[in-house]
Amino acid sequence: MQLHYKQTGQGPHLILIHGLFGSFENLNVIARPLSEFFTVTAIDLRNHGRSMHKTEMTYPDMCQDVVHLMSQLNIIEAIFVGHSMGGKVAMQMALTHPEKVNKLVVLDIAPVAYDARHDDVFKALNAVNNSPTSNRQDADNLMSEFVKEMGVRQFLLKSFVKSEAGFQWRFNLPIIENKYHQILAAPSGHPFEGDTLFIKGGNSQYITSAMRNTFLKLFPNCKAKVIHGTGHWLHAEKPTAVNKSITDFILS
Repeated sequence: MQLHYKQTGQGPHLILIHGLFGSFENLNVIARPLSEFFTVTAIDLRNHGRSMHKTEMTYPDMCQDVVHLMSQLNIIEAIFVGHSMGGKVAMQMALTHPEKVNKLVVLDIAPVAYDARHDDVFKALNAVNNSPTSNRQDADNLMSEFVKEMGVRQFLLKSFVKSEAGFQWRFNLPIIENKYHQILAAPSGHPFEGDTLFIKGGNSQYITSAMRNTFLKLFPNCKAKVIHGTGHWLHAEKPTAVNKSITDFILS
């Protein structure tokens, strides 16, 4: 079984990886402009989108899924761009398979273990699962008790789809919740000497100055860029600025 993906554009290979509860469709705002310069392979990680469901969510396992897909598509090496959890998968690739990573761009995530921060999201998603829900508006109403930010609910609802059995989450909620500790973990491996760019949302707390030494230890040739006036979903809030930062770095 291989990951579900969409390939667009032409030129050097670039692999684009979404974050937790997402799918490759969430990164279309990045994929479209990048496809003017690169062959963009946007993927659905395991237990997300239309990809296979598996019982583990470790970064080595998710990384191996990507290695297998690259082999199937005859991609020898690629530029990697990942957001949040997808950024950790991209980092894991660089730390364990550096020969496959040309350059690395990570959006608003650090190579560290995080404390749990999605308790309310899980409550909201399970509230929808435990109630008869026939449309997205009903689901949104149920989730609003736990998740006040409309933008977060709208993001989650992109994966609430209609099937023969009715509306359901496209991602594998039971496994993601059960293996959440694996998602919070840090990627690991040998330092990556290649060119690396970390892009932080100016208002986001996912990257802090206290993490500086960890960045430099694992990615000694890394650079940093801050997109002011954005949070964790920086690519959705200021896509032009994020795309320019990515493209300028890769093409420099």
